[in-house]
Amino acid sequence: MVLQDGFGEFVIREGMEKMKFCSIHKKECASLVDMRMLFLREDGKDVSEEQFCKIEENLPSYFEKHIDKDCFAFGAYDHERIVSVALLLTMEKPSNLRFMTGRIGEVLNVYTIPEYRRQGIATRVMQMLLDFAKEKNLDFVELKATKNGYPLYKKLCFVESPATYISMKHMLE
Repeated sequence: MVLQDGFGEFVIREGMEKMKFCSIHKKECASLVDMRMLFLREDGKDVSEEQFCKIEENLPSYFEKHIDKDCFAFGAYDHERIVSVALLLTMEKPSNLRFMTGRIGEVLNVYTIPEYRRQGIATRVMQMLLDFAKEKNLDFVELKATKNGYPLYKKLCFVESPATYISMKHMLE
């Protein structure tokens, strides 16, 4: 059963009291840092503890500066605990043939705590993110999929996007 209030929607699920799906705002920056670090630790097998500490040190100021401006967070709560999260970075570029409005989004950090996986939670969080992207009139939303996330994104109608250009970067040290 789905119930709506002014702050999100609650889903009553068998075996769980209430699961709340909603936007996550600045007051939850510490939880966003925690979820980002869980994601990075699971994903970043070749990262040193020193690097993790530096990332963790930098994240609070990033979220304070960007949440609800050009970075939007969506999540699921089981009671007061965030159990799933997805971030949407929005940016505006000069219009071109691929994005007529110039407004695009990039999905980052889709993460669900392991014991909550395979229950449709990340699907619902991502659907909230995509609905928000439509409301903001973004031309498209893109992401880089992990092997584990790939089936979820396919189910949500993401398609592989072969590039006409070769992606390159220059590391500034």
